[in-house]
Amino acid sequence: MRSNLRMAATAAVALLMQLALSPAARADELSDLKADLAALKAAYEQKIAALEARIAQLETKSSAAESLAAEAPPPPAPPPSSGGGQTAFNPSVSVILAGNYANLSQDPASYRIAGFMTGGAIGPGERSFNLDESELTFNANVDPYFMANLTAAIEADDSIHAEEAYFKTLALPHGLLLKAGRFFSGIGYLNEVHSHAWDFIDQPLVYQAFLGSQYATDGAQVKWLAPTDVLLEFGAETGNGRQFPGTGRHGNGMNSTALFAHAGNDIGDSASWRAGLSWLDQHAQERSFETTDATGTAVLDAFTGRSRLWGADFTFKWAPHGNSVQRQFKFQAEYMQRREAGNLAFDTLGTNVIGDYHSTQSGWYAQTVYQFRPRWRAGLRYDSLHSGDPAIGLVSSGLLPMTDFADIARAHPERLSVMLDFSPSEFSRLRLQYAYDEARREAIDHQLFLQYLFSIGAHGAHKY
Repeated sequence: MRSNLRMAATAAVALLMQLALSPAARADELSDLKADLAALKAAYEQKIAALEARIAQLETKSSAAESLAAEAPPPPAPPPSSGGGQTAFNPSVSVILAGNYANLSQDPASYRIAGFMTGGAIGPGERSFNLDESELTFNANVDPYFMANLTAAIEADDSIHAEEAYFKTLALPHGLLLKAGRFFSGIGYLNEVHSHAWDFIDQPLVYQAFLGSQYATDGAQVKWLAPTDVLLEFGAETGNGRQFPGTGRHGNGMNSTALFAHAGNDIGDSASWRAGLSWLDQHAQERSFETTDATGTAVLDAFTGRSRLWGADFTFKWAPHGNSVQRQFKFQAEYMQRREAGNLAFDTLGTNVIGDYHSTQSGWYAQTVYQFRPRWRAGLRYDSLHSGDPAIGLVSSGLLPMTDFADIARAHPERLSVMLDFSPSEFSRLRLQYAYDEARREAIDHQLFLQYLFSIGAHGAHKY
């Protein structure tokens, strides 16, 4: 009992001592905690300040590196890896199948554009069912520096020729592009467009009369795209110039020079436009032309001299907010003028007399195409040519009558075409077209066409 009392007294004394000392002890402990918290806070603030300084330093270095990279030319791309799959080096392949049925009121074998010495593929083609020009195209990037394209045209007579075969650069700096080989010239608007992408079954009369339907050359082309918000593109070409209106010449020099410039821009989010100027200079050496003399006898004349052509084109497109799936409208027009100066030989296989020749001829077309509902389009085109009065030395000298040159006497050919086409998908198109053709002298040709177009395989976007 006494032992328990002693233990209780000891505990009571300890408790009293603790209670007596606790306020001071608690004050010291609280002070220590506050000091530790202040030290910890200061340490973290120092670390945060150091991290922020490091981040600012890295951002400054990154901005400087980006500025230097923008000023310096890009490093050459690494060569393609040889470890690709089995299709790594396979080109894109596309096939265009085209054909038509033609109902013509005049014999196409006697088709002529009155007032013009023509060449190349002109006229409406053959009557009844026909195979149009079909195309087989191979296209691929050769390496990081070049791409190559080959388009073989398969004609209705079963002949095959290289329509285009060229390479283009991929890595030239400052907006430059080089193309070389055989290619459709960049002059005009329609000249670079392949036949399956035309809005009508045939080319305008001005293309047929001045360029033999479509002008291609074997040579080189350089383009420069200006670094501006508005489209500004400039181009120059040189080549052998063997295609109409030029001919092959003896020697190693170039026979054709072409220059062109394009400008364009958007109008809001629904419309856009493009305008262009073109110039083509060629030489012709005995460029033959089949005609008839005053007695109606077939003769072969030939022009030797210089042919210069300049043209202007304009295109406007509209689609609501840029969505061309439902509705779209397109207006396009081109004007060309050709001047030729040199000598004209009459009846080269017979009398073969030669005299001076000068002519200034012009032509234009305008067309509209309206997609009034998905997959359905309607179009209207008007063509007009002016041959002028050619200056023929053999006639002005009194050596020959003008009736010996009746086919190139003054004329004003015209044509009006309407079309309706239906595209079940982006790979197929069916077209109905009618033309009231007054290109012949004193004869009207009513031309009705039904055309089909089918695309197989990879096919890139068409030109603007």
